[in-house]
Order: sequence, then structure tokens, then C-alpha cells
Amino acid sequence: MPKLKHKLSITSLFTTTLAASLLLSSLFTSHLVSANNRVVSAGAGITELVLALDAGDELVGVDSTSQLPNTMASVAVLGYHRMLSAEGILALSPTLVLGSDAMGPQTTLTILSSANVAVTTLPSAETKTQLLANIEQMGQLLNRNNQAIKLAAQIEQSFARLEAKQQQVTAMGKVPKVLFLLLQQDRPARVGGSNTAADIIIKLAGGQNIAGFDGYKSVSQEGILAMQPDMILISNRSNEQTQTAAKTLLTKMPLLHHTPAGENNHIKSLPPQALLGGLGLSAIEAAELLASDFISLKKH
Repeated sequence: MPKLKHKLSITSLFTTTLAASLLLSSLFTSHLVSANNRVVSAGAGITELVLALDAGDELVGVDSTSQLPNTMASVAVLGYHRMLSAEGILALSPTLVLGSDAMGPQTTLTILSSANVAVTTLPSAETKTQLLANIEQMGQLLNRNNQAIKLAAQIEQSFARLEAKQQQVTAMGKVPKVLFLLLQQDRPARVGGSNTAADIIIKLAGGQNIAGFDGYKSVSQEGILAMQPDMILISNRSNEQTQTAAKTLLTKMPLLHHTPAGENNHIKSLPPQALLGGLGLSAIEAAELLASDFISLKKH
């Protein structure tokens, strides 16, 4: 029996030592992977999260919808996230390509995978739960788990503030009727219905999107006048300046002067960044500002 106990003790020690060695090896390998990461990010919302997770120094390329600070001018700007070129990405020698489920085309992703580049697509977030899940996964992929935990806590706080503002809006006794108009050069203005990024922002802020359809549709001035929106949101999905966008809109669509939004000068611009990539950091920030605007409506 003593010999058996001694044998078990040796086996236990060996197992413990092996486990410790594997753990140290794993940590060392993880550190090496992080230190040599070359990341390509496709999708404005995904790139926004990469930066928020303090992994911007690993970016070697982004798609054309992503916004980077001026200090990151050396990062290559690739094409539109739905029409990426495998050749352009491979030229950057990436180790990881991250993007939303809109990233493509699939042929490009297949070529990248065949070239031993790690390709990860994340679901476009439409809820807080999905956004937090994306952040957790990205924290693991980028070896930024602590940053992911911190960012998730910040988002929880943002949603708590939003909930408080929603209660204030509800207490007003009248949910603001909101219309979103997407303005694009040489195209008629289109109204954003349900299942759009604008719809997510309006609802997060506590408003009612009065477009009674899915996606985007063109609506006549007379049609918008009949809806009588309390607030009109506009965006052009580009980086063009929008300070004069409300005045320009009323010049082109004068009937909107006769809506509550036009009469009370409640025509607001949404930053293009907030409309790209579903529910993301910019969308949450825009929703918080919009909720404050809703609260101020009770003054009229």
C-alpha cells in the first residue's frame, strides 16, 4: 500500500507540473500571437470596437467605411467591406481579418482562409446582448480580455442612462413621432423604416419611428406631411459636413416646413458613423443625444 501511495503521489506531481507547463506555454504563445498580430478590420462598427479595445496598434488595414483618427494615417484603407479584394488584403500580410457578417464577397474570404489567414465574421449587433457577445469574442481574438470587460461595463452604464432617459420621455405622456430621411446625392430622399440602423437608434432613445414599412423607401413630401413627425432625423452616410443639412432639406422639400418638426426647427443630423454596422458605440452615443433631444421637446 505505501508503494502505491508513493506512485500516486509521483503521478499527481507529474500531472500538476505538466499542466503548469502547458499553461505557461499557452500564455507565452498567446503573448507572441498578440505581439505579432496584423489585423485587417472590415466594417465601421467592428473597427470602432478594435480601437475601443486598445488594439489599434495592430491594425494594418481597414475598409472604406471605417473611421480612423488622423494619427493612424499609415493604416491602409481598402475597398468597401462588401466588395473586398483578396489581393489587396494579402499584400498587407495579415494574421487576422475581422468583419461583420456583411463582409465579403465569400470568394475573397475563401481565398484568405486558404492562405492561412484567420478570418472571423461577427453577427451585426441589433441588441445589447449581441453587442456584448461580439465584444467578448473580439477581446479573446485580440488578446484584450481585460479591455473587453471594461468596455462591456461602460456599455452597461450607457444603457442604464438610456433607460433613465426613456422613462423621462415616457413620463412626458406623448412618445415623439420621428421620421428618418437618408439623403444621397442624385437620389430621392429615402425614409428609414423598421430593421434599419436609424430605427434602432430611435427606439433606443424612446421615440416612435412612424415609417410603417421595413427597410428604406422613397416617400413624397405630401406623404411625409401627412405623417406629421415631431422630429425629422437626416443623414447622408458620408463624411460630408451636415451643419447646413436641415436648411438644405427645407429648401428642397418646402412642404416639410408645415410639419411639427419643421415648424419647431426639430430637424437633426445623425452622424453617418452611427448608421453603419448596426448597434455599435456610435449608435449608442447618438441614441443618448437623441433621448436628450426628446426630453427637450416638452418645452414646445
